[in-house]
Amino acid sequence: MRVYVPLTLSGLAAAQKAGEVGPGPLTAYAVTPGLREWYVSDDIEELEYAALNRAASASLRLIAARPEETRRRVVVALDVPDGAAVADPDHVLDASSLGEVRIADAVALSKAAAVHVDADDAEKDVAAAAAALGAADLGDDDAQFTVDGAEDHELLWFGIQEIPGLIA
Repeated sequence: MRVYVPLTLSGLAAAQKAGEVGPGPLTAYAVTPGLREWYVSDDIEELEYAALNRAASASLRLIAARPEETRRRVVVALDVPDGAAVADPDHVLDASSLGEVRIADAVALSKAAAVHVDADDAEKDVAAAAAALGAADLGDDDAQFTVDGAEDHELLWFGIQEIPGLIA
C-alpha cells in the first residue's frame, strides 16, 4: 500500500540520518474508502494525487507550527504492507481527516518510492500560507485564498537517492 507521510525539510534530514521515517505512530495519507467516496473517482492515479495533496496540506501545518522551519512542503511516498496503515473508524467521513491513516511503527527509508518537495520559488507562498493558516481555519476567506496560493504549487518529484541534495 502506498502512503504519503507529511514532513518538513528538517524532518526529512532526521529520517535520512536515522534511515527511517518515524518513530511511530506516524500519521500518513492514503487512498482510503472515505477518500474514494469523497473524490468520486476510480482512477487510482487521481486518488493517489488527492492523498498526496492531503499530505502536502498536513506538511504545511507542520511548517506553520515551527517558525524556524524552511518554508517548503515535504511528502515522502512510502510503500508499506497492506494492513500496516489503518484509518481511524471514528473519523472515516470527517472531511478534515479524509485519507488519513496511522502507521504503528517507523518505516525504513529504503521503503520510500519518492520524495515530493516544493521548488525554491514556492517558499514565499508557503510562508504566507503558513502565516495565514490559523485565520483560514477560523473562516477568513482572504486567509484561505492565501493558503490556496501555496496549494497552487505542484510538489516536485525526487528519488530517494536525491535526499542528500535536498537537505544540504
